[in-house]
Amino acid sequence: MTAELVRGQNHPLHRSRVEIRVTAGAPVLALAAVCDAEGRIGGPGALARPGSSAPPGLQAPGPAAGEHRFTVDLGAVGPGTDQVKVALVLPPGGPARFGAIPAPYVAVAAPEGDALAGYALTGLDPETAVVALELYRRQGAWKVRAVGQGYADGLAALLADAGLSAPAAAELASAVAGPAAADGRALTPVQAAAAPTPPQGLTPTGPTGSTGSTGPTGRPDAESVAVPVTGIPYPGTPGPAPAAGPADTAGGPPTVDYVHPRRRRTTDEPPEPAPAAAAPGRPGEPPTPVAGDASGWSMDERLYNQVWGMFEDLARTVAAYRSACDFADSRLDRELDQALSDPRDRAAGAPAQAAARARREELVAQAKAALDRDLAQLAAESDVVEPALPAAYARWSNPVWQGHALPEEAPMALRLGDLHLPERPGLRIPMLVRVPLERGLWIDNGRTGSEAAMATDTDRLRKAAMDMAVAHAARLLAVHPAGRFSVHVIDAAGAGAASLGPLVHAGVLAAPPAAGAAGVSETLARLTRRVDLVQMALRAGAPEELPPDLDTAEQLLIVHDFPHGFDDRAVTRLRYLADEGPAVGVHLLLVADRDEASAYGPLLDPLWRSLMRLTPVPDDHLADPWVSHHWTFEPDLPPPGSLVLEEALQRVATARRHARP
Repeated sequence: MTAELVRGQNHPLHRSRVEIRVTAGAPVLALAAVCDAEGRIGGPGALARPGSSAPPGLQAPGPAAGEHRFTVDLGAVGPGTDQVKVALVLPPGGPARFGAIPAPYVAVAAPEGDALAGYALTGLDPETAVVALELYRRQGAWKVRAVGQGYADGLAALLADAGLSAPAAAELASAVAGPAAADGRALTPVQAAAAPTPPQGLTPTGPTGSTGSTGPTGRPDAESVAVPVTGIPYPGTPGPAPAAGPADTAGGPPTVDYVHPRRRRTTDEPPEPAPAAAAPGRPGEPPTPVAGDASGWSMDERLYNQVWGMFEDLARTVAAYRSACDFADSRLDRELDQALSDPRDRAAGAPAQAAARARREELVAQAKAALDRDLAQLAAESDVVEPALPAAYARWSNPVWQGHALPEEAPMALRLGDLHLPERPGLRIPMLVRVPLERGLWIDNGRTGSEAAMATDTDRLRKAAMDMAVAHAARLLAVHPAGRFSVHVIDAAGAGAASLGPLVHAGVLAAPPAAGAAGVSETLARLTRRVDLVQMALRAGAPEELPPDLDTAEQLLIVHDFPHGFDDRAVTRLRYLADEGPAVGVHLLLVADRDEASAYGPLLDPLWRSLMRLTPVPDDHLADPWVSHHWTFEPDLPPPGSLVLEEALQRVATARRHARP
């Protein structure tokens, strides 16, 4: 069955040789590039394109056409290749933008077989080049991610974003596109050789604009959120993304396109009609925001995609503002240096200095006005979307929890907390991660991770971390069908008993919290056995042959105060669960201080890297995948004095009793 991906979603690839299939409503050029772990292209030879030799492991695509098929052998790529990007480009003389043609569809398939994963590139408008998919290597295994990053400035901007210098990117883009025939079609090599050469000093011109729709890539060390924590989410390391900013132009002030990529319209067509529930608004103003105003098969999926779009919009509009301020400062420095460079003109340079400072303030004011306008629009959208979120996405303070009943299906994503930027701390974006969790979680209860942690009492910090873990466990239990999610706890020293009270009193744990070295060993052995048996059954193609006593529900293991109570064998089993467990439904939630495990040295480095780090206090250790802003994360906990968490757990216990035969 084909996995239909949405922007930012990834899917494992269990074969090394795959076929890329492209279907478009108009002729497009298909390209493939081999990149390093940072997403950078090594040079022109790393690009597989029509009429040129391809790098190892890649087949060169054919000329512009409505359909393409070419193979990628991931086992034959060069040793420095960790990513393979698949891009689509509109050829010269064709449609002027992707918004003028039906959404292209790109699939990764088994050669001469069925598609493994596919992605429809919806939401494109002014873009003329787009990175559709990327195949990337993570911990030795290959995955495919739906990217959807578009470029209104065309292939040259795409290649420059991938690490080529601007002249090299422009030269390579020109070589790929080639001259066009009079009827708009790309020329054959024979026709191109006979085509007249443009006069010296003239270069072809094309449409300009800012980057269009984008999707998530992975996570840098400042953890890139797979939100929608996607997601959040999600793994991999992104290449540097260009921040939109002004260009210094002669004869006038620089111009900046501050419009949100998702909200950009072209001047030659009317805007799309607003959804039925949306008020049209006054001319020149955006329509009143509506919850669920995004693509998707269900309301939950539409809300998930809408939250993701808000996350991207906020990242890019702040990037434009910061870039404009940086440009204004650099131009001011340059003009002041020029005014002060000649000692004879210093006395007469005061007016020039004042004029330079005035121009700087004018640019910053222009950027600030655009930022305030966009932030107001996003705040209005957040005010509409937040109350409409389902329980899995909602804050604990949302009224949706008051009448919540356990669903019949597992959720699409889960809320871990909120993200915000210093330009508007009050504008919070939900941090959503896809479910089932693709990697474990680590709640850092150490005091050396951030200034906020250092300013917090040790006991309060540790209790806040455990309260946060219990809140995540309670949410997971409450948003899954009865009996479809189980929670295990290792609390070797019993220090988390107060925080674990709601889970214990509701009777929703799979077993009492494990204490002491014996409890640690028994719990890890039981879950390791489950991972081994499920893996063997899946490899044998006989999942129905699992032992009848095996719990097939998704499993969450909460480990408090690691490594207390762990010997070397237990540490090895924990690392095994962190690496192999998520693929077969066993997930890890570690509450620990990394400094306390320093005795193990580099042995535990792979464990920490495999987990997504969260903090019980506000901290800016997360980065977005587009422009790498550092976002402040704040956990979402039940309001003080509220019983919403206890009531949710009681509903879980009641539903389980009714579901038993």
